[in-house]
Amino acid sequence: MRRPLLACILGVLLVSSSALANERSDAKTQVEFGIKVAQNGLWNEALYRWQKAVQIDPGYAAAWNNLAIAFEHEGRFEEANQAYEKALQLDPKNLLIRQNYDLFKEINDRTKRRRAR
Repeated sequence: MRRPLLACILGVLLVSSSALANERSDAKTQVEFGIKVAQNGLWNEALYRWQKAVQIDPGYAAAWNNLAIAFEHEGRFEEANQAYEKALQLDPKNLLIRQNYDLFKEINDRTKRRRAR
């Protein structure tokens, strides 16, 4: 009785890990394409691709980081902040994400202080 149940559980885990790997692969493809178009100045397309990537794989920290950069580029600072925070929540030890967020916060806070004067 235990062996068939264990085999069934392992089978489900293998199928779901395979599905997760496919989702990450699809999201990674979107992220890479977004990087290419952003390098060519096509920020709306990059933003779309990175939004698509986080829809496909909401646990992909790099996609959230890139989405934050696109929001920041477009002047959508509250959304950028939220995306950076999500990226850091998913991968708190990622130094690149931390550096991007810290720089964003520094510039954004400085801009807010200037506007308040």
